[in-house]
Amino acid sequence: MTVVTTPKQRRMARLAFLAAGTAVVVVLVAAGVRAGAGLVLTAAVGTAVALAGAWWFLAHRGLVRWLGGVLVVLAPLTVVVLYVQARLVWVVVVCGLLWFAAVVCGRRALTANGGAERPAELEVPRPRRPYLIMNPRSGDGKVGRFGLPELATDLGAEVCVLDGAQDVAALARRALDDGADLLGVAGGDGTQAVVAGVAAERGVPFMVISAGTRNHFALDLGLDRDDPRRCLDALADGVEVRVDLGMAGDRTFVNNASFGAYAEVVRSPAYREGRTRTTLNLLPGLLTGPRSAALRLRVGGSWLAGAQAVLVSNNPYGSGDLAGLGRRPRLDGGVLGVLAVTVRDAAEAAGLLRGRRRSESVLLQAATEVVITADAPLLPCGVDGEAVMLTTPVRCVVRPGALRVRVPRHRPGVPPLRPELDWARLRALALS
Repeated sequence: MTVVTTPKQRRMARLAFLAAGTAVVVVLVAAGVRAGAGLVLTAAVGTAVALAGAWWFLAHRGLVRWLGGVLVVLAPLTVVVLYVQARLVWVVVVCGLLWFAAVVCGRRALTANGGAERPAELEVPRPRRPYLIMNPRSGDGKVGRFGLPELATDLGAEVCVLDGAQDVAALARRALDDGADLLGVAGGDGTQAVVAGVAAERGVPFMVISAGTRNHFALDLGLDRDDPRRCLDALADGVEVRVDLGMAGDRTFVNNASFGAYAEVVRSPAYREGRTRTTLNLLPGLLTGPRSAALRLRVGGSWLAGAQAVLVSNNPYGSGDLAGLGRRPRLDGGVLGVLAVTVRDAAEAAGLLRGRRRSESVLLQAATEVVITADAPLLPCGVDGEAVMLTTPVRCVVRPGALRVRVPRHRPGVPPLRPELDWARLRALALS
């Protein structure tokens, strides 16, 4: 397929290189060629050392961890001190502004024209008997704070406010047996996934109310994450879109299924009480211990062994961050996104500076099927943030267009993605 670029994209790519090159020239001219080259090299080395220190901080305990933390702080501080000693503080400010301009121009050059393509919207009759499940504990009490049960009842919905640990799948099936023609959830993405699976199984529309903490599914549907009351507009004036669902074994996911380090952290009983402390305590054993090389996955006919973390997503995430937890440009592409990370030492951690698409430590791929296995009969998995144990091998597949989602006709929409700053692509654009 031929990629069509616009004059504006090519102009922005050239401006990005001009700004970045000017930043280097400013240092060389202000400090002299020899001293300036040393300062540029110092900045690059400082960044690599800081990233290596971050790896030591995460992958080790005791003295090595704190030495890594010291490096994370001292490396950039040392670079700043050297520039101050050379009386080049103004150069730091000017170069910072130039690099900011380079990043802005580069990302604009790499942004696809027109943004993400929205799924087709279908005009469908208003539901007669909508049934909404609301979790009053999700999102720090958004259900009660925004008065969602009362508003939904006024719009003709039957509302079930959860009280304790209830089987939401059983509640949803019972409601459908009693005549409900729409299922909806005001809660976290884990609850959304369970009820969405029931809705897809029975062929009824599903409605998302952004009353969770992060609301990733709502974000990628273009819903209002700040005010969940606006999601209820779908009951009175809504349209229907078709989106994909992911399956990890027999579990449905709307966002992603994670394996390895993250899944082990989430399943820890101490995670809910102290997330940061629990994560720092468990990561060394997961990244460098005997369990760190237990995962094996098959993608597109090829096997990869030794990944410490694997993320399988319902459609690929955008490339704005290494963790792959940003936004998905679409939910109806009919493919899974696969992100596998294998970082064994500080040198490989520093190699991530090249960007995840070019790092040998990162596998980034799209596929319709992924198989993850390990030496144990059960494998920890985080399904939309919920800790579960799945029987190995775990087969992940995508179900294209399996879920009917009713959304408000008027909604914020999906904001454009910020692409990864790929200088190789920028060079091709600038020279085209």
